[in-house]
Amino acid sequence: MRNNRRNRQIVVAVNGGKAVKAIFLFIVSLIVIFVLSGVLTSLRPELRPSSDSFYGIAEELPGDVFAHLLRMENHYFASDLSQADSSLSRLSLKLATSINLEDPRSFLGRELPGFAQFDTEILLAGQGTDYTNMPAESPPPSKVMEEEREANLAEIEKQQTQSDNAQKDPPKQTTGDKKVVFIYHTHTTESYLPLLKGETDPDMARHSKANVTLVGDMFGKALESQGIGSTVNKTDIQAKLNKKGLNYARSYDESRPVVKDALASNKNLQYIIDIHRDSRRKKDTTATIKGKSYARVAFVVGKKSKNFEENYKIASELHKLMEKKYPGLSTGVFSKGSPGDNGVYNQDLTDRALLLEFGGVDNNLEELQQAADAAADVFSEMYWDAEKVNAESGETKKQ
Repeated sequence: MRNNRRNRQIVVAVNGGKAVKAIFLFIVSLIVIFVLSGVLTSLRPELRPSSDSFYGIAEELPGDVFAHLLRMENHYFASDLSQADSSLSRLSLKLATSINLEDPRSFLGRELPGFAQFDTEILLAGQGTDYTNMPAESPPPSKVMEEEREANLAEIEKQQTQSDNAQKDPPKQTTGDKKVVFIYHTHTTESYLPLLKGETDPDMARHSKANVTLVGDMFGKALESQGIGSTVNKTDIQAKLNKKGLNYARSYDESRPVVKDALASNKNLQYIIDIHRDSRRKKDTTATIKGKSYARVAFVVGKKSKNFEENYKIASELHKLMEKKYPGLSTGVFSKGSPGDNGVYNQDLTDRALLLEFGGVDNNLEELQQAADAAADVFSEMYWDAEKVNAESGETKKQ
């Protein structure tokens, strides 16, 4: 009996649970990623993961990923999590190789010289916007200002007169004598083909008078009609560059003092808005809304600006309001800041700075006017809502 008791053995089999397996696979995946990154970096330094690959990682993670992690502790979160695995796979690939499967440019960006200048990021996409049709700007050919085309000045003057004579109800609210918005144009000579007689080459859509400053006037007047005091500055930045013998890439160096002087001379200024024109063709820069044709509007935020978050918040709010009131008007919110690009756009001078691109080379005055009026309508709604909140907050503090 004693021998039998001594020979008895108790065998307990413990199977690893799903949580242990998941943790093990996660650790192994991390090891593989870092080993792969190390190999790529040692063999070809240009393949190393860039800082942009790590920027905004938390924003890219969908809610399913967090539910996937919670599932390890509570199986209630286990339903329909197939997308989480694919999201983690895409994210791991991006961290290891800087390749984004949703952005075909990431496959070529390091292989083609100068390709990084097109490294614009879509922060919020408008209707139909993807990485194949994002806003783009191109510098003018060196001869463009030497052989300036004749402009349709009579048509422009007629359009301006019609706009000024249009019946408009007086605004319900007003800033009074205060000029709270400053509008300027860094690329002053950007023009539109319908404004130039006989011109069909989009690269030649430049003019010293018939240019994007007309849109600045439209937008400024539209804001005034909404009770928002505005100043439109038409300093010819191109002329300043030519006088100093500087190239087009130095445009922001010349517009910067203009903005700084405006901020220093007017303590009431709350917003600075730089107005540009897109270089794409009409199919990408035009929207039909309730039977009317509009030049589409794009918002650009400087990734290198210290005020990026604050300015992005304003641009995103305006984009969402446009989507609500004028579906299809906004092409989206984009950020720029690749090596060799300005990436600041004077937006470090204030946390309420915007860069708006109105239409493309093919848009006409009527479409631009529609866009300016709509943009002013949306901006005024945001502005007066903010003023109301500030007023209520001030009253609360007094109490």
